[in-house]
Amino acid sequence: MITETGVPLFLAQCRECLICKSPKTNQCEKAWSTNHPGVMAPPESRFTCKGKKVLQFSGTSTFSEYTVVRQIAVAKIDPAAPLDKVCLLGCGICTGYGAAVNTAKVEPGSTCAVFGLGAVGLAAVMGCKAAGAKRIIAVDINPEKFEKAKVFSANDFVNPKDHSKPISQVLSEMTNGGVDFSLECVGNVAVMRSALESCIQAWGVGVIVGWTDLEDVSARPVQLIGGRTWKGALFGGDND
Repeated sequence: MITETGVPLFLAQCRECLICKSPKTNQCEKAWSTNHPGVMAPPESRFTCKGKKVLQFSGTSTFSEYTVVRQIAVAKIDPAAPLDKVCLLGCGICTGYGAAVNTAKVEPGSTCAVFGLGAVGLAAVMGCKAAGAKRIIAVDINPEKFEKAKVFSANDFVNPKDHSKPISQVLSEMTNGGVDFSLECVGNVAVMRSALESCIQAWGVGVIVGWTDLEDVSARPVQLIGGRTWKGALFGGDND
């Protein structure tokens, strides 16, 4: 009987394909997330419950007691690691933190804005702080989240509902032209655009972190022609 201990991964690594061999990304041609874009669970499944098929979320179904995954979708835990101390961090932490550090590449002394203060957004705040950001503006329509964001090192807090102006204009006025980096952690296309427009025109970097496949995202070409960069992050772009 095999008794190895491992961590199931929705973003697998075959280590053989062109994408896996590139140091520029954490993606893989054979990963579930690549082969099933926009689908929460593939139609084929080995799971049944009371005679009915049960879909396998993200190719892993980690909330179930038992699961079957592809070999490339499991990372072995070092046998020397004490299992009572091994802590598994959900994708929200890696996604938000990595988006700031790996994808946005937040710079020391910079100003950042994080849109959405759920687990992903709070992790993005942590990433901005770790990267040396001088000012981190937390944006959310739920003011109850601001105290928690403060614990994670956010400096300023903005509720778009408190302003009659577009949030991008509010942030521009707060920062003398816009933030250096913005991270959208909501999954709302309107917020994605607002986050981009909140960046300073000449060198601002906007990162789409929140997931959605319901609507197209759009922006005026002038928002990019002037020097802004618009990027996306999958699982925080972490290829370690």
